[in-house]
Amino acid sequence: MSGPSRLPVTFTVNGEQREAWVFPHDSLLDVLRDVLGHHEVRYGCGEGVCGTCTVLLDGEPVSACLLLAGQADGHSLLTVRGLSPGGELHPLQACFLRNGAAQCGFCTPGILMSAAALLEENTSPTRDEVREALSGNLCRCTGYTKILDAVEMAAARLRGEDVPGADEVRAAEVLLPPDTRLAEAAEEVAR
Repeated sequence: MSGPSRLPVTFTVNGEQREAWVFPHDSLLDVLRDVLGHHEVRYGCGEGVCGTCTVLLDGEPVSACLLLAGQADGHSLLTVRGLSPGGELHPLQACFLRNGAAQCGFCTPGILMSAAALLEENTSPTRDEVREALSGNLCRCTGYTKILDAVEMAAARLRGEDVPGADEVRAAEVLLPPDTRLAEAAEEVAR
């Protein structure tokens, strides 16, 4: 008796068409990390509780550990690496740096993706709306205040407002070597 057969799946990851052969029981998280090399998507709890593996599926945040890879077939996925194409930091990433919102950094990619989905839908969220949007993301290191501050600052930057501390945000961006992306640094830590 033979085991289950692999199936082809095709989806777009960070704007690039990708194909993989997967078993019916393979999670999207396992395929992104182990097959496609997207180590910026973190494995946390494996139960959909912590939000560490959050990616955007057609713009909506999902726990990649709970989604079967076959369910993503034909869809568009965005990981934290896709937030900063060409090495330019997304305002969320820059504001996280500016506000010290990432401590150990393990949960940061998932939080950034949930926040990005919120700001794509609502450019002027209240603090309670930010809390609600991030309620599926756990951080063991922070008290969340700096994370909430960073999301609010990023929302203001995305609206084009003059944000106090914006010069420091730009300075934080300059401190990174031009060819270094935040996602690549996170990937290095994950290995």
